[in-house]
Amino acid sequence: MANMTTRCGFAALVGAPNAGKSTLLNRMTGAKLSIVSPKAQTTRFRVLGILMRAETQILLVDTPGIFTPKRKLDRAMVNAAWTGAEEADVTLLLVDAKAGARESVRDIAVRLAQRGGRTWLVLNKVDLVEPQALLPLIATLNDLATFEETFMVSAATGDGADVLMDRLAETMPASPYLYPPDDLTDLPDRLLAAELVREQVFLQTHEEVPYATTVETESYTERKDGSVRIDVTVYVTRPGHKAILIGGRGARVKEIGAQARKQLSSLLERPVHLFLNVKERAGWDEEGARLRAIGLEDPG
Repeated sequence: MANMTTRCGFAALVGAPNAGKSTLLNRMTGAKLSIVSPKAQTTRFRVLGILMRAETQILLVDTPGIFTPKRKLDRAMVNAAWTGAEEADVTLLLVDAKAGARESVRDIAVRLAQRGGRTWLVLNKVDLVEPQALLPLIATLNDLATFEETFMVSAATGDGADVLMDRLAETMPASPYLYPPDDLTDLPDRLLAAELVREQVFLQTHEEVPYATTVETESYTERKDGSVRIDVTVYVTRPGHKAILIGGRGARVKEIGAQARKQLSSLLERPVHLFLNVKERAGWDEEGARLRAIGLEDPG
């Protein structure tokens, strides 16, 4: 049997917060790998989606949205985003076509131009925009950086995603696969557990509460019956947030746990016993050890 040449490489997704990176990643891999939330800045570390296409393994690096950092946590998130882009074979700048060439998008384009390397422009949410409005947007962005190629997609409907994936597969370098072809993600199960709990905190609470919380998996134990017990702690920065998260008679934290457990059971394909604990810890987002625990390098 003739040996097919395999290809394997990294594609980084960069963009301003809420450009739709996580939604696109999930659409392309067909699995819920990166958390998706209607609020900005929910991706705190790089999630790797593994996409098998033709004889190619495309390793998708989803990076935190790039914004102006204020706290140590923010700086670590932005550093992670740029590190992800620098390590990739091709970088995809994802732009919300409806929002257009905002200042945050222009800043990223300029930085990509300074950095060099192969960059493609991916306009997302094109289903929400008149086609004639797209050309000026493409021209504006190409004035700031040189994009080898431009793609129009709708991450929400999947339009254009196949064309993008086929081109990515063609452009990856010849290489053996870095992961077993049936692996979907290298995200350790305990990080996945913490992220799914954090996603529920985002979906079920409002205002500043989600941004003032971090979630860590304290223990992850495989049981003899094939199920798994996962203990997760949600850290908040102030007492008022703790009360909101727990809810009247513990109703809110129960619902957060129930939804996260349902998703975890389906992703891990086994019964999950999930135990949530809410603790107050002021200033967690300035603690280096905490940042490392959620997969970020301490920017110092």
